[in-house]
Amino acid sequence: MTQPRDPFKFAELLPLREQIAQMSPLEPYQARDGAALSFRRYAAADSRTHLILIHGSSAHSAYLHPFARYLSRRNVANVYAPDLRGHGPSPQRRGDIDYIGQLEDDLADLIAHIKKSAPNDARFMVGGHSSGGGLALRFGGGPHGYLAQGFVLLAPYLGHDAPMVKRNAGGWADANIPKIVAIAVLDGFGIKRFNGTQVLRFNLPEQYHNGYETLRYSYRLMRGMHPQSYKDSLRTTRAPLLMLVPSEDEAFHAERFKAGVTPYKPDATITLVNGTSHLGLLMSEPAMAETARWIEGNEHTSQTAR
Repeated sequence: MTQPRDPFKFAELLPLREQIAQMSPLEPYQARDGAALSFRRYAAADSRTHLILIHGSSAHSAYLHPFARYLSRRNVANVYAPDLRGHGPSPQRRGDIDYIGQLEDDLADLIAHIKKSAPNDARFMVGGHSSGGGLALRFGGGPHGYLAQGFVLLAPYLGHDAPMVKRNAGGWADANIPKIVAIAVLDGFGIKRFNGTQVLRFNLPEQYHNGYETLRYSYRLMRGMHPQSYKDSLRTTRAPLLMLVPSEDEAFHAERFKAGVTPYKPDATITLVNGTSHLGLLMSEPAMAETARWIEGNEHTSQTAR
């Protein structure tokens, strides 16, 4: 029997198994609803920049370890990699949140938690990989966007209708379109009782399961992970923005990012990283080095008041 093709090159992350002992431990912080959420901290020796780095769909913070370690060890930024609500080793409700904007509120609460022990001149950036990049853009274009002075989007998923997204994200995601449409109509009328229905499934090959994956999303979690309109979010994100695009991305048409983004945010920096895949980008030293250069080059920028 022929084995189904892996949607991504998951084997590129296998070296992480040897790095588990080096990973920063999970630390708790309290969200505004009293929930205990977790993040990994990668402290720099002397940097006033604090970068929140968000994992992608189905995943958790561990696979961001090489990228976070690179930036912190080179004193580019203090990096914080949260396990989003509904994800990670032991979420209260795997694959679900309470309302569509809750992930943004959780990120704002993490920034507030970090600020308690950060110096007064600290500056904050928000970034993410894949769907985490989509959430970072949603955050930038939303009510909490003023909290960040820069955004780092790594192979970002900008929504199913974005021109750079391949069908079903290259085979990674299966969406129940009839359910999504029906729930969206009801939600538009203020009927939210069905927003916890599972509508999205991810095709993670079984050999890569470890019990921490989140393979199904509710409607409200799916909606909360991505911009409602990536165009509107780009228009309203005023801080500098870096977008790294893998040339061999299995989920996206790399060549379409520039034309799909710059009309809505002309000052965005869009960089093609040659020879990298969707997951390989997180293991790519050229991608890490480009991110470091961009962060350091924007060290003295400040966001225009909304």
